[in-house]
Amino acid sequence: MIREAKPEDCVALAALSIKIWLDTYAVDGMRNEYAKYVLSNFTEEYFIGLLSNVDYRLLVSACDGVLQGFVMVNLDSYFETRENGFEIEKLYVDEKFKGQGLGRTLLTEVAERFGNVFWLYTWVENESNEFYKHLGFRRIGGLTFDFKGHTIANHVYKRNQT
Repeated sequence: MIREAKPEDCVALAALSIKIWLDTYAVDGMRNEYAKYVLSNFTEEYFIGLLSNVDYRLLVSACDGVLQGFVMVNLDSYFETRENGFEIEKLYVDEKFKGQGLGRTLLTEVAERFGNVFWLYTWVENESNEFYKHLGFRRIGGLTFDFKGHTIANHVYKRNQT
């Protein structure tokens, strides 16, 4: 079931975020900088704060008390121009539930609730690049970030469907 996140979801949102972030980025093993980053950024308080932020929306997929995945929407974040729509900051699906259409369902729900035009970025080495291409997203650019002295390259994708 897809629904808006509630305060009681926030601890599970934090834990799932830590799990997925580490599975995605800590491919060379657990480093202190990875551990410090996730433990300081993905907290229950962080997600509670997002629930009261007018620019953010959090939709979760949950079944029988189990958080399967979530999508975080930033309605006030634009890539280069407003014509690229709002940003999907995170689309995280627990590994156990991948391949069941959950990511597609979450994105469809975003489009129905907030609009069809949105963008997102994903690490160039992430398996999700193929997922977004498969769904018809178009690559429109790139972004780089510095993480503890390492440059992280990302592809930027746009969804523009009616």
